[in-house]
Amino acid sequence: MNDIKEIIQSLDLVEETDSKLEWLAGFGKDPKGGVSRLLYTKEWVEGQHALKEWMESEGLEARFDDIGNLYGTIKGKNINETILTGSHVDTVKNGGRLDGAYGVVAGIIALKYLKKHFGEPLRNIEVVSMAEEEGSRFPYSFWGSKNIVGIAKREDVETIKDFEGIPFVEAMKNAGFDFRDESKSPREDLKAFVEVHIEQGSVLENEKIDIGVVNNIVGQRRYTVEITGEANHAGTTPMGYRKDAVFAASHIIHEIITMAKKVGDPLVTTVGKFEAYPNIVNVVPGKVIFTIDVRHTDKEAIVSFTETMTARMEDIAKEHEVDMNIDLWMDEDPVPMDQTVVELIEKQCEQNGLNFKVMHSGAGHDSQIFAPVVPTAMLFVPSRKGISHNPAEYTEPKFLAEGVKGLIGALYELGYK
Repeated sequence: MNDIKEIIQSLDLVEETDSKLEWLAGFGKDPKGGVSRLLYTKEWVEGQHALKEWMESEGLEARFDDIGNLYGTIKGKNINETILTGSHVDTVKNGGRLDGAYGVVAGIIALKYLKKHFGEPLRNIEVVSMAEEEGSRFPYSFWGSKNIVGIAKREDVETIKDFEGIPFVEAMKNAGFDFRDESKSPREDLKAFVEVHIEQGSVLENEKIDIGVVNNIVGQRRYTVEITGEANHAGTTPMGYRKDAVFAASHIIHEIITMAKKVGDPLVTTVGKFEAYPNIVNVVPGKVIFTIDVRHTDKEAIVSFTETMTARMEDIAKEHEVDMNIDLWMDEDPVPMDQTVVELIEKQCEQNGLNFKVMHSGAGHDSQIFAPVVPTAMLFVPSRKGISHNPAEYTEPKFLAEGVKGLIGALYELGYK
């Protein structure tokens, strides 16, 4: 048996990884400079079929499932156990070339070298190019991974349409796919899932670290807040008589951001959307609508903060004599990664001389869908300035290659030992 450390250290994956990502970005290349490869579009279909051909050229057994997830497999001695890696191939509109795509490309390259140097594994090792994660075309996210673990329901998507009015079901069938058979049980062969991804943040870059080993995906609570005051003349309404919705909202926003700063990391709180009505220069604003996004790695912490936050908001609204409605429309618990898999990846990174740190993910990923049912962990590589979902999304090729090496080590440990 070849020595895994020597093999990994001998691999020069920089050019191969970068060139394959550039090749994949050609499917859905946007005139504005990014990539638009939305679920079940022509660009998505062409990209998935091109990936299938690449998998087959590397000696992998390639197949689609019912809904369009694409798999490439190295069969193991025990065909009833599978180690899965991969990510999603869909993008946001005019997004970058790395988000999702990197995990798919890294997975195929990792399997290529495992097969070349180590041959048949003890258990199947499989890479998946998942159909959808972003929710960019239709108002539904994680369609690919939710189907794999068996929690997607056809009634969730049977009536939804994209922005052009095209029904989800019509788009799916035109792409050559259909609903999975929900009478069949979800896969029982999956023993671990490892996803490699760009960080989409700036922690690794700022700390000059090549690899992040993710031990937790943050929970999220999202709110839409509507404050109703009284629109009135800007010149004839004295300050003491006003019910200024913008003033009340600004007071609330200042207060909750200040509260979040006092709590500190890993709590983050963001007011990302703000609309004022009637939005006229000489009218006291009568209504404001804004959003709040709160994230933390600990469920009790996020619940405690948001309960305190909303109570303080109510007090401020009363102080300003305005009405307020708070709509909690997303409530996702934090998702811990599997400690055994995390420690295994840490060990592999140490043994193979990779520069890494253990960290949490501030963004959602397919791994959060797998983690409740399959032992799961993630690897991150640095993102320049933390930019993602943007044509400016960039990771230095040398870091992309280091991420593939980390993945090779993890899959070797899980699949061959």
